[in-house]
Amino acid sequence: MGADTTGDEARPGGPSLRRETSRLLSFSDGVFAIIITLLVLDLQPPRVGRGQLLDALFEQWPAYLAYVTSYVFVAVSWLNHRSAFNRVTSSGKGLQWYNLGVLFSTALLPFATSVLSQALREGDRADQRAGVVLYGLAGAFLSLTWLALYHYLARRRDLLHEAVSGSFFPSERLRAAAGVLGYALAILVGYLVNPLLALLVFLLLPIFFSVTSSGLYELRRLRHPHPRR
Repeated sequence: MGADTTGDEARPGGPSLRRETSRLLSFSDGVFAIIITLLVLDLQPPRVGRGQLLDALFEQWPAYLAYVTSYVFVAVSWLNHRSAFNRVTSSGKGLQWYNLGVLFSTALLPFATSVLSQALREGDRADQRAGVVLYGLAGAFLSLTWLALYHYLARRRDLLHEAVSGSFFPSERLRAAAGVLGYALAILVGYLVNPLLALLVFLLLPIFFSVTSSGLYELRRLRHPHPRR
């Protein structure tokens, strides 16, 4: 008879729980890949007469900007996801549901991107404001689901690798909270001032998340790349 592995599978980080975490990561990676693929479907070749193609391509610049902004946002979300789950040794129902919440909110981005792009191309100021509000709400909701996930992991150190700093996930909550506030600010700017200014905020926020995708300490490393000895 083989050795009894029940104890290994039951304790945190045991073979069964590690396999469960691996399946969670594989499923999440697939969802992120599908979402990024859906984003490009909004880039349609313009239907114009002879000699008008170049002008029509330039006129579609809002679609290009919206695509780049959302692509970077989804890519950074994937980097954040890998960074977080590289520190997780086991999972359970709670973590799986929080992860599904992040995937749910991320999957809303292609729809919000398409609406914003169309509003900027073809709509009036009211349509552009509505598109900005929708996209900002989607971004704020995504940041909120990240905040919930980080809060859960901050309270469940039994799911984490023993080498993970006790301040890592509490600090990550600050990044997510900054996202909620940033997208709320973008909504106000786009609605009250100018929708194009909101696009600038939408683009800057993923850049911030990209720079700090491995944690807030990345900012300190960038500012002080060669610590004193």
